[in-house]
Order: sequence, then C-alpha cells, then structure tokens
Amino acid sequence: MAESDTTHPDRRDFLLIATSAFGAVAAGAAAIPLIDQMNASRDTLALAQIRVDISSVALGQQITVLWRGKPVFIRHRTEHDIELAREVDWESLKDPQPDDQRVKEGHPDWLVMVGVCTHLGCVPISDQGDYDGWFCPCHGSHYDGSGRIRRGPAPTNLEVPEWQFVEDTDNNIIEIG
Repeated sequence: MAESDTTHPDRRDFLLIATSAFGAVAAGAAAIPLIDQMNASRDTLALAQIRVDISSVALGQQITVLWRGKPVFIRHRTEHDIELAREVDWESLKDPQPDDQRVKEGHPDWLVMVGVCTHLGCVPISDQGDYDGWFCPCHGSHYDGSGRIRRGPAPTNLEVPEWQFVEDTDNNIIEIG
C-alpha cells in the first residue's frame, strides 16, 4: 500500500483542492443571503422621504400617513389647541419640552409626529385620554395636544420627525424625512 501512496500524489492533491474549492463556494453561497438581509428593504428606501399634500386638512383635523413603515400623525391645530399646549408647565413634565420646540417656527398650527407610543411601540388613539391628545390603550400612556407624555409608562414624548414645507407650494405640501 505504501507504493500506491507515492505513485499517485496528483490524485490526492486534486481531491484536496477540489474539496477546498467546493467548501469555499458553499461558504460564499451561505454568506450572500446573510449579508443581503442587512441591507435596508426596498419599502424603507422608497419611503425615506415622502411628500404630503396638506391643503385639504381642515382646521382641527388630523390625518395619518405611512413613513418608513410607521404611522405619522399630521394635525392641523386650532387656536384653542395651541393655547392649551402652551399653557402647560412643560418643565414639570417627564420629558420636558415646550410646545414651540415641537412645531415649525411661524406655523404652530401644524403638528407632525411619529404615531408610535414610546413605551412599547403601540399606536395611540387620537382625541382620547385625559389631555385632549392621544391615548395608548395598550398600557395607558396619555399624551397631550402637543404629543408630550403626561401620564403612564411611556418614557418620552412622541417623536417629531424632520419635516419641512416644500418651498414652491404656498405651504400646501410638506416633506417628511
């Protein structure tokens, strides 16, 4: 048997190289889906920025749009809503933030927020709760008319995303993102 080991060294080398190459290809094929799943989905990329026509949103009305897979509340606030939000002693709140930091300067009537409870990610119900804002029925968080947490387990206010008025539309279209 010792003779066959020395007479066919090329066959053994070929089998070793072929097996190694097959293993490398298999490892590469397994790594491709793993790496691909880390990329952002097409749905998310497509919604990185959205434009919303707000010209039909009446005073006191709210609409909900989908952005990055999350609901976004766009509320056209009345003077009464704005006054109530400004009268709050915001420094005593769990997540202190004045109303004017949650809206665009010169446009306190438009409030844009991600409609996801900061406690466990539920979607709060508008015009509910103890503070004329939003109420999360899952765990009892109450948000005021400015989206600030007032009572319940939520640790922070509803998130205000980056948004702006599209300049050439007379403030009829906003861009979120």
